[in-house]
Amino acid sequence: MVKASDITGETRVLHLHLVSDSTGETVHGLARACVVQFANVEPVEHIWSLIRSKPQIDKVIDTIRRDPGIVMYTMVDDDLRAHLVDSCRKLHIPCLSVLDPFMNAFSSYLGQVSCGQPGRQHAMDAEYFSRIEAMQFALAHDDGQGLWNLHNADVVLTGVSRTSKTPTCIYLANRGLKAANVPFVPVVGPPPELLSLVDRGSSGPMVVGLTKDPASLVQIRKNRLRMIAEDDETDYVDLETVREEVKLCRRLCGERNWPVIDVTRRSIEETAAAIVQQYEKRMLSINNGS
Repeated sequence: MVKASDITGETRVLHLHLVSDSTGETVHGLARACVVQFANVEPVEHIWSLIRSKPQIDKVIDTIRRDPGIVMYTMVDDDLRAHLVDSCRKLHIPCLSVLDPFMNAFSSYLGQVSCGQPGRQHAMDAEYFSRIEAMQFALAHDDGQGLWNLHNADVVLTGVSRTSKTPTCIYLANRGLKAANVPFVPVVGPPPELLSLVDRGSSGPMVVGLTKDPASLVQIRKNRLRMIAEDDETDYVDLETVREEVKLCRRLCGERNWPVIDVTRRSIEETAAAIVQQYEKRMLSINNGS
């Protein structure tokens, strides 16, 4: 069914009530993945995290009553779930449990019932502390810092300015990978610490080059200069100079046998996913002795 807003271009406000008994990251991520698939929709997110009591649910329901929309939740307590679902049914509001289809499939396949413990995926276990350590590593090795310790990284990103090296490293750190980034500046040249890293066929850090379409880079750099009130025209935003930067960076990566990822049409998440995939494939090859 085609809505009038799709034809006229009129923006429709959509209230999203995202309820979780933990941090809310799962339901928030899924809600955003859904809403971006619809044109002319402006989501208004009402995020309710750590909801673990009936009085808290009552506050959520009051807001839903005031601003009706779609309710999505991740809660394991049966009584709280029932209270929320029943209240939404009376208000004629769609109320969706985003984990139920997956939990049911797991239970059926494994032949056991889930433990029903809120926030279990965020328990402070070894994996949690590994992510914290990786985050600290990324911050300490951002933009060419900590070169003396570069060999202790899992992944090292290099590339010209504004190729999303820093946010990609932060995302990788959240996946537990120690990621560093070293900017590629042609007039200075790559630091010896980067060049001394062994190639990706060994157990040393995996070096990945990030590149971007030069015209896109120029536009991003110009926007960056405007943000810092810098209007001078420099080689930093000269298209031919930027083309040469990108070419030299690609050449360096090719000579060192470092993989290159073009981030022009990739989100940070997509770039990080591609790096993780290459890293896991590399580690599997190393562990198999090939």
